Amino acid sequence: MRPKQQAQVTAADDTASEPEPEPKPVDRKAKLRSFRVRTISSVALIGGFIGVIWSGHVPLMFFILLLQFLVARELFRIAYVAEKSKRSLPLLRTQQWYFFFTAVFWLYLRFIKNNLLVEVTSDMTLARLFVWALKHHSLISYSLYMAGFVGFVLSLKKGLYLHQFAHYAWTHMIILITTVPTSFFVSNIFSGILWYVLPAFLIVANDICAYLAGFFFGRTPLIKLSPKKTWEGFIGGFVCTLVIAFYLSAYMSKYKWMTCPRKDLTVFKGLDCTPDDVFIPATYTLADVRDLLPPAAAEYVRLAADRLPLPPQVRAAAADFTFTVAPIQLHALSLAAFASIAAPFGGFFASGFKRAFHMKDFGDTIPGHGGVTDRFDCQIVMAVFAYSYYWSYISKPEVTLGDVLNAATKLNDHDQILLVGKMANLLAAEGLIPGSIVDALRQHLGNHFTWEVPDS
Repeated sequence: MRPKQQAQVTAADDTASEPEPEPKPVDRKAKLRSFRVRTISSVALIGGFIGVIWSGHVPLMFFILLLQFLVARELFRIAYVAEKSKRSLPLLRTQQWYFFFTAVFWLYLRFIKNNLLVEVTSDMTLARLFVWALKHHSLISYSLYMAGFVGFVLSLKKGLYLHQFAHYAWTHMIILITTVPTSFFVSNIFSGILWYVLPAFLIVANDICAYLAGFFFGRTPLIKLSPKKTWEGFIGGFVCTLVIAFYLSAYMSKYKWMTCPRKDLTVFKGLDCTPDDVFIPATYTLADVRDLLPPAAAEYVRLAADRLPLPPQVRAAAADFTFTVAPIQLHALSLAAFASIAAPFGGFFASGFKRAFHMKDFGDTIPGHGGVTDRFDCQIVMAVFAYSYYWSYISKPEVTLGDVLNAATKLNDHDQILLVGKMANLLAAEGLIPGSIVDALRQHLGNHFTWEVPDS
């Protein structure tokens, strides 16, 4: 063996025999500093969120739009880095934001159309401007999308096809997984602020509780996608979120500002309504609670209870056991369970996404937390569940003024005039309006109607 080769082998043997370096100990000061920064920013975020809630339904709607905008901006930046071409792509930013706001226009007006009708019909000029647009909202939205689609095709350049189509796909994926799900929160807001605030706060509560439990007690790793998550934090967050949900829902349900639906688009205007049964405390037995569950789950619980080897005295005591809660507190436990068990996978999904691009955070907008997407990932998952749960188990069929106006705008001109005349006749018969109004309508509308006009 040559001397040079022998030296290389010896060096390799020495390297192989050296023990692996031990992992560096955790910097306790850095960890505490991160904890302090994260705590301060969390308090500031919660305080700002409470301020927006106090301001009302419409500011909350624009707050959600702002969050969607910030999340989309962070993800568009990632898409730009992932698919960056040596040459600049024509109209890339313009196309991305055009499709984003087209999606917002289509989604938001679907949820607030009835509220907007209540507002615009009080002013003749606004009614003329908006009623046609509201009646043809879907067609207008699709026309806007097709205009963007045609613009994209016309912008295609030789040598850039792959990058342009990649960005087109990125844009639609980002809108699909962020803007579309979280827009369902807008519908929940106008059904009652509680139906947005409670699910959103439960995500925050679970994040904080899981972080604290993991910080002080965490030992067992939970998932490789997020190395800092531990089973102790996961379980601690679950238990604490259930407790918070039970009492927070009871507290929120005391205020009409939180529970009453908003039928218009006014800001800072008080609300008054008859509390829904879901917010009124009632006395229940264990069998009643079982009946509140979905049919399949209720049957499973019944079979499990029947097969438990319990003494007769215990069964009798369980049958006689009663407790008093508001139904919202029981529904809140379902929301809390989802927020603690399923919603965190939105965060794990985001962690995997960041690892794919070798990123620590989506941005640095929020000190100690990273980007807005880092704090909004679980909310995206929660939004659709909260919307579906509300309309499946909470909402009751009712006809609102906005619903009637929405239906009336779909009538032809003659039937709309006939509706006005018939309503005026009914109101005059009830003594709610003077008969002179009906006389004036007959004078202006001609012989379209045959009414028996009561004395004014």
